[in-house]
Amino acid sequence: MTDLANLDLNLLRVFDAVARERHVTRAAERLSLSQPAVSNALGRLRAALGDELFLRRPGGVEPTALARSLEGPVAEALDRLRDLLTARAPFDPATSDRVFPVGFSEYAEAVLAPALLQRMHREAPGCLLAIAHADRTNWEALLDCGDAVLAVAVLPEPPALYTRLRLLPEAFFTLMRPGHPLAEGELTLERFASVPHLLHSPNGSRDGALDAAMREAGHPRRLGAVVAHLSAVPEILQRTDMVITLSARLAAQLALAHRLVLRDPPIAVEHTRLSLVFHRRLEADDGHAWLRRLILSVARDVAPAQLEPLPE
Repeated sequence: MTDLANLDLNLLRVFDAVARERHVTRAAERLSLSQPAVSNALGRLRAALGDELFLRRPGGVEPTALARSLEGPVAEALDRLRDLLTARAPFDPATSDRVFPVGFSEYAEAVLAPALLQRMHREAPGCLLAIAHADRTNWEALLDCGDAVLAVAVLPEPPALYTRLRLLPEAFFTLMRPGHPLAEGELTLERFASVPHLLHSPNGSRDGALDAAMREAGHPRRLGAVVAHLSAVPEILQRTDMVITLSARLAAQLALAHRLVLRDPPIAVEHTRLSLVFHRRLEADDGHAWLRRLILSVARDVAPAQLEPLPE
């Protein structure tokens, strides 16, 4: 094992990139280096540490036991250093070219991203918002490894080292095709439960916001299908007798864009609410604070008129 005083600390950036990507070429792209340069740096680090560090496998590399023990501490140290240096640098949105990697749920992306990007284009034309998918299953891993600086989704209460800001209290609307049996007349719970329901569930869960309330009322929901992506929803509704119940802003958007009928569900559903979560170490980062304020402002400004049911 080498003495830290004799170790080129730049090699740790290469180690961190390969550990995150599990692939030398992708690590080189992440670092804006050539693949031979990354391989050479790994060779020097292997010699310094007396360990192979990464073993070639089909489709990439696999870390050795020593590399696995190092990857967490190295990533945390580099992330903290990066955050400290970024926080100290003055941030001017009008001139900055900063990249903001964020994690949004599909719903958060649909209702917030258009207005958010419009504002960013006006206020920070050189900045880049890079959105990855985030939900309750992966948000913490995204923030921990530095692949996102914040996450916006319907999330549980986070650990103490994270700050949580609540956004967008939401009601629900039900969508269906024009001419659907439920499109006219009183929408009773009995009628509502008699048709197949479409469920949007990116993680494959078959339990949605309606299910507990409908079971308790004695009219359990009958699922017709579960889909992972919102893009499939309008066409499915147009071609079948399925209905879907979604958060109000998103349902209103889809109804306007695809000429769907929008109705209030006949049962009270607990409102959902997006959360914005980020690591406390970023609280003093001027650029991060600017992005947080922008997201909060966009969330407040989502047109309230869209929350009213559209004509049936």
